[in-house]
Amino acid sequence: MIIVQTPLRVSFFGGGTDFPSFYLSEGGGILSSTIDKYIFVMIKKRFDAKLRIGYTRTEMVDTVDEVEHELIREALRLTGINRGVEITTMGDIPATGTGLGSSGAVTVGALHGMYTYLGEMVTAERLAREACHIEIDILGKPIGVQDQYIAAYGGLRFLEFKPSGEIIINRIELEPSLKRKLNESLLLFFTGMSRSSETILDEQERNIQNNIVILREMKKLAYEAHKEIKAGNIDIIGELLHISWVLKKKLATNISNQTIDDIYNTALKAGAIGGKITGAGGGGFLLLYCQYEKREAVRSALSSLQELPFQLEQDGTKVIFNYKQ
Repeated sequence: MIIVQTPLRVSFFGGGTDFPSFYLSEGGGILSSTIDKYIFVMIKKRFDAKLRIGYTRTEMVDTVDEVEHELIREALRLTGINRGVEITTMGDIPATGTGLGSSGAVTVGALHGMYTYLGEMVTAERLAREACHIEIDILGKPIGVQDQYIAAYGGLRFLEFKPSGEIIINRIELEPSLKRKLNESLLLFFTGMSRSSETILDEQERNIQNNIVILREMKKLAYEAHKEIKAGNIDIIGELLHISWVLKKKLATNISNQTIDDIYNTALKAGAIGGKITGAGGGGFLLLYCQYEKREAVRSALSSLQELPFQLEQDGTKVIFNYKQ
């Protein structure tokens, strides 16, 4: 039995600049971090030749082609596993519609578990690249590539996407006091709304050429935030988040709505400096930045929402249990 733990993420800046249709001409930049909330993938050998896939439902099939969970199916095809295994996925939060990168984490975690089952050690770069291949090239999802890379590598990272196709992974190392301040300044609330990210992302991808000026500005903000956070200027992150959120809402029609705007404005009035809806938008989780002394006032103002306490996570996907008979 093998169990792989793959972290979810919060993306701070640069969302949308990781679409290949943008960065292959303009270059892109993302400031993101994994968090201590996870997707777990368990894989074990079966006595018989069947494939059993467990998630919110259970599939018992004879061939890979019959598997309906598309991420697991394509990971099985890519790794060449075609019989006699049980694969189960579990998450610390609902698997879809939350904006914390769960699909990318599932794909990276599934590949990691399957390669470990086969006795192969693979790099984070390979896991990320193959996860992108599954989701973007094979399944045709209108997404960028940040989620797969941050899930594979982990930590607080600045990801640079070059027009050449090269992806540079920069780890940001903070002094313990600054890391503690950043952790203490971030709050995450569930809006109570889940959504299909593909609809929003499809519109966002189709609008890339029309939104080129906005995306350039969002890329510039990501680079500025990277520079400031490396210099230890943590509080400016909140101000830049607010600017970035105002820009992001212009990328597609359903990124925000009146309910989300009301929640966000309530948080600002209570003392939050800035924030954003994580992921594609339209629902899921609201990330807020506020100074430590304002945290309780913000929590009180948003008491009708469920908070998700979290810390930034330094590790990417990893095998936490590996028992072979």
